[in-house]
Amino acid sequence: MGDVRYSARVLPPTRWKLKLLFDGGCPFCALEARWMQRRDRQGSLAFEDITHPDFDPARYGLSREQVMGVMHAVLPDGRIITKVAVFREAYRHLGLGWVLAPTGWPGFRTLANWGYELFARYRVPLGRLWGGQTCASGTCAMKNGKQK
Repeated sequence: MGDVRYSARVLPPTRWKLKLLFDGGCPFCALEARWMQRRDRQGSLAFEDITHPDFDPARYGLSREQVMGVMHAVLPDGRIITKVAVFREAYRHLGLGWVLAPTGWPGFRTLANWGYELFARYRVPLGRLWGGQTCASGTCAMKNGKQK
């Protein structure tokens, strides 16, 4: 897993297997997070909105620029995964690992991450063009699968 690094802190024990640090201000990101929450019958996934005023990326050894740049997720042992590896791992926990398995293959992994980085750079304006809503305050939060 080339997209893995250790954070500065190990998190306390928890029942989730993967915590996704998602951009609640991005219509695509919020939609995907809500879809995953509904599909997560095992409670394996946790979600933290990086645009929430209480979010502190330093808790995970990250900067605001890093978490706003590309998707990040935290494993219970404190390891951080990024980019397409996040979705690959999340889908695996949802029983859909086969969908994104090819994005982990040599060669295709690089192409998938490049495509994702391009999407990530323009995700918010693309979401607006697609007709997605944005939050009036400029920040969003999710609670129980619903956007506040």
